Amino acid sequence: MEPDVSMETGSMIRIAVLPVGGAIPHRQLREYAAMLGRQTRIDLSSISSFYKEHQKSPFAHQPWETGCLRFKYMLGGAPPSPWEDFQSCRKILAVVGLCHCPSSPDLDLVADQFAAACKGYSSALAKRCFAFCPTDSQLEDDGKKRENIILFPPSDRQTQEFHMLTMVQDLAATLLMEFEKWVLRAESTGTILKTPLDSQSSLGSEEVIKAKKRRLGRAQKTIGDYCLLAGSPVDANAHYSTAIELARLTGDVFWHAGALEGSVCALLLDRMDQKDPVLEEEVKYRYYTVIQLYRRSYLQDNAQRVSTVSFELEAALKLARYLCRRELAKEVVELLMGAADGAKSLIDASDRLILYVEIARLFGTLGYQRKAAFFSRQVAQLYLQQDNACAAISAMQVLTMTSNAYHVQSRRANSKPHTSPHELGPSHGDGGKLHPQSVVSLFESQWSTLQMVVLREILMSSVRAGDPLAAWSAAARLLRSFYPLITPAGQSGLASSLAKSAERLPPGTRCADPALPFIRLHSFSLHPSQTDIIKRNPLKKEWWTGSAPSGPFIYTPFSKGGTTNTNKQEMTWIVGEPVQVLVELANPCSFDLIVESIYLSVHSGNFDAFPVSVSLPPNTAKVILLSGIPTKVGPVSIPGCIVHCFGVITEHLFKDVDNLLLGAAQGLVLSDPFRCCGSGKLKNVSIPNISVVPPLPLLVSHAVGGDGATVLYEGEIRDIWISLTNAGTVPVEQAHIALSGKNQDSVVSIAHDTLLSALPLKPGGEVTLPVTLKAWQLSMVDSEIDSSKSSGSTRRISKEGSSPVLVVHYAGPWTHSDQSNNTENSVPPGRRLVVPLNVCVLQGLRFVKARLLSMEIPARITDALPKQLYGDKNPAEVVSRDDSMVKIDPYRGSWELRLLELELSNPTDVVFEVNVSVQLDNRKNEHGMPILNHENADFGYPKTRIDRDYSARVLIPLEHFKLPILDGSFFAKDSRASDAFCSKVSNMAERSAKAELNASINNLISKIKVRWHSGRNSSGELNIKDATQPALQASVMDILLPDPLTFGFRLAKNGATAQINGFPEESIISGDPPSQCVNGSAVKCKGSISAHEMTHMEVLVRNNTKEMIQMSLCVACRDVAGENCTEGNNATVLWAGVLNDIRLEVPPLEEVEHAFSLYFLVPGEYTLQAASVINDATDVLRARARTDSPDEPIFCRGSPFHVHVVGTA
Repeated sequence: MEPDVSMETGSMIRIAVLPVGGAIPHRQLREYAAMLGRQTRIDLSSISSFYKEHQKSPFAHQPWETGCLRFKYMLGGAPPSPWEDFQSCRKILAVVGLCHCPSSPDLDLVADQFAAACKGYSSALAKRCFAFCPTDSQLEDDGKKRENIILFPPSDRQTQEFHMLTMVQDLAATLLMEFEKWVLRAESTGTILKTPLDSQSSLGSEEVIKAKKRRLGRAQKTIGDYCLLAGSPVDANAHYSTAIELARLTGDVFWHAGALEGSVCALLLDRMDQKDPVLEEEVKYRYYTVIQLYRRSYLQDNAQRVSTVSFELEAALKLARYLCRRELAKEVVELLMGAADGAKSLIDASDRLILYVEIARLFGTLGYQRKAAFFSRQVAQLYLQQDNACAAISAMQVLTMTSNAYHVQSRRANSKPHTSPHELGPSHGDGGKLHPQSVVSLFESQWSTLQMVVLREILMSSVRAGDPLAAWSAAARLLRSFYPLITPAGQSGLASSLAKSAERLPPGTRCADPALPFIRLHSFSLHPSQTDIIKRNPLKKEWWTGSAPSGPFIYTPFSKGGTTNTNKQEMTWIVGEPVQVLVELANPCSFDLIVESIYLSVHSGNFDAFPVSVSLPPNTAKVILLSGIPTKVGPVSIPGCIVHCFGVITEHLFKDVDNLLLGAAQGLVLSDPFRCCGSGKLKNVSIPNISVVPPLPLLVSHAVGGDGATVLYEGEIRDIWISLTNAGTVPVEQAHIALSGKNQDSVVSIAHDTLLSALPLKPGGEVTLPVTLKAWQLSMVDSEIDSSKSSGSTRRISKEGSSPVLVVHYAGPWTHSDQSNNTENSVPPGRRLVVPLNVCVLQGLRFVKARLLSMEIPARITDALPKQLYGDKNPAEVVSRDDSMVKIDPYRGSWELRLLELELSNPTDVVFEVNVSVQLDNRKNEHGMPILNHENADFGYPKTRIDRDYSARVLIPLEHFKLPILDGSFFAKDSRASDAFCSKVSNMAERSAKAELNASINNLISKIKVRWHSGRNSSGELNIKDATQPALQASVMDILLPDPLTFGFRLAKNGATAQINGFPEESIISGDPPSQCVNGSAVKCKGSISAHEMTHMEVLVRNNTKEMIQMSLCVACRDVAGENCTEGNNATVLWAGVLNDIRLEVPPLEEVEHAFSLYFLVPGEYTLQAASVINDATDVLRARARTDSPDEPIFCRGSPFHVHVVGTA
């Protein structure tokens, strides 16, 4: 049998191509053979100039315009066939020699070698030797006549191609003329034609007579063969028809089949461009007849032990190849399966080899990949039966081609898709995009045993062929795909095969097929510097607004934006900054696996990966960290990992393992390698779209003094120093600090100016920022019990995560040095640094309760004349405060003093000193000038010590907060609330009034500072808002609002007035008792008045409102018993002037004076007190007096003033 046969094979002229002369380099030999091999069809019209008709041509119907000669080149020649007389196309009809002149300087020797080579081809009718690249001396010696030597001078390829075409046309003309001679000779004298069947026949008389009768028919059949070779199908058909009739008459069945087969070839050549159903049916009918005739001849001659079944099988293959179309697949399959059954009758193993090769090729062309793979395996097994390396190489190549159908193909072969010579539509095999319905075909567990057999055969053939790389690849595929079906000893044997194959390979050899371990993508381990990358908006000063970084992925399900066609997320990496990827490795086999190196596979060329080595014990999985550094701007794709294991470098793709795990989840593969190793189920991690941006600045923060938590007590104020260092290669040119997280109000101040002054912060630069922090008040929600305290009492500490966070948005230059244009897309992004203020708040001083107290401290008269607190004469005059604990209003004298009492408890282990201070606003008088300066705005009080596990009370006077003027603004809300026209407006007014009241209370509380100090460095401030607000709720009006009228007394001596001192009694303040005045000594005590002397006094009435007040004033003097001393028969004080029912009008914000004189008869202690009844009170006065009746009088009483009278009775 012969390979690659078809119905047109009978028209092909076989030409042996032989290299002659010296050794020809392989590259040149391939070029010469390829140049010659392109000349397979020679038109008859092109050889007319070389053709010479010596006598009338026997080819009467030669198609000179449309016909052609077909050449089939046999590189290296072919042995003569015993069936050459039966089929003339099997003869070698011409010999072409190829000579490389630089290797063969002696052309005469080349001519002799060529002539000797041609003697082995007795059937050759033409001989040519093409000598390429002759030297100059050889060209000069070309005049010497050498038979059949044709020189091809050095020239360009096009010229040599043309020269070759000319020489082949000359060869074709020579062959045509030789065919004519042979046909003319055969017609005139006849010829003797024999086959192996005839050589086995007996020489009886009957057989001799039968042979003579058959000679003529056989000659006609042979002449028809030469007509086909000469390109004249009409003449060939005429001779075949004669031969068919003669063979039928003589019973020459074998030659009858050959003639009928030749007639089909002639028919097809005559209708080369036509293919209709009628022609197809005619061809099928004739060829089925040919098959039957060959089968009959085999049965008849079976006793002669010469098999003709090969011709029957060749005819079946020719018909199958002619009908090989998808719509005729059933008929083609029947022909091929019938031919496969006939292989048992073939004696020669080479014939069976060729038969299986042709059947496999036709099944592959038809698209039946599994059947093609089956017969290819039969071919491989025939090759493996031969004990030589060439056969093993052939077996390996055949099995490699069939591995695609068994889904055990090498990745290297799969990366180069094979295109069929015929357009037959989609194949039944694998290939193309993986669709869900093809997952089943990808993982067919019922094929596992067969797949293992195929891979084992590939491994055996590779070892015998001496191909270590192919052996390594087969062992790797076998171990990776079928480890569950292989025993531990078999797994170790495959590992040994991998190691032995690697020993025969050069170092650094790469293979497309991975072995172990199994690798899947676990996650992207992101450094915080990569998670907070923010797109910059060059159109905004606050460029970070409108961007939502908050992670490595620019797209989040909660972000606004249009729809996108891809589900992949986006990730940004920075040039020069290391990145990390977590991958999981699994070794499901029973031996220790040592991975020499593994690193990320990146084909974009802008990433440097760092290799690591891993050791995996049997049946274990491990998650490792792979890292690298981006080197250039652009996209980065990470399809998998590069692994150096078993001495060979392979690429493990993540998608392959994903498909494997998908098949395991659907029960389509044998097992899940990761689950076999005890690894849990991992959610499928998709590889995001990774882009690399130019280098960015990188701020690294740390707390000065250590990154541990700063322990603070509630209310403690402390500076935390944060150091920011630029660890990048680009300066920081823009920076902004903001707050985030919980308890943001605990941050008192941040040194923004310090950061801005340090810009631009160059690489390696450092700036330290103080952050003033006030520890927040612990609540039950954000605190927990301190379990570290061993004592019986419990202490609460703040929960983790309750500290505030500094958010620093920073960026480098707007353009990068490598960028030529400044577009929005080319603006390098910025960054966000999150700096948690790691603070642990401990429970500190606790408030037990707060209450409001009141007391009266009468004023006493003194000779001193202090400056006025409110300077009416000089608006610019600013008086200094007194250092006393309580401020006394000189226009009121003494008054009802209100104190805020706070009870504090110390549940901690330390001692606290509490200090109370009051901050006053800079008030202005009616001239717009400040009354108190900033330096004297704080009033401090003595410190209070509170030991641990003890309580203490702190008193806070509230008289500092009295407003200087009583106007209607505070009661405006109440007046609107009394409007009866609209209840809705009234309700809104009530709510507004309540809010105004709460605001006043909060303003009052904010001015009271309760600070504490503990130890050497701990100090803080207590939040008294929650404790004091309920205590002040009911009395805030009395605390804040002044009386409409205030009364004061002063002495008048020698025309000068002396104001009543506004201090409390000195005995209270200074501790000096009044007993300093002994027995009415002539030396007066400070603040004393002498008895039996007329004392001139003035009462001063000040209007603290913005409206005129008309009133009736009364002045009373009482003794220590509270009795009126100026009335009755027992009066002890004489008076001059008017003391009762004094009618006065006081202008707004001004004061009036009323003079009188007193004469004390008895020394002792007296009290002066002024009172008045306001006539026609305004709404403001009635609101202050808390009365709604317009007829009810408004009574104002001044505070008592103490008068100390000395002398004798």
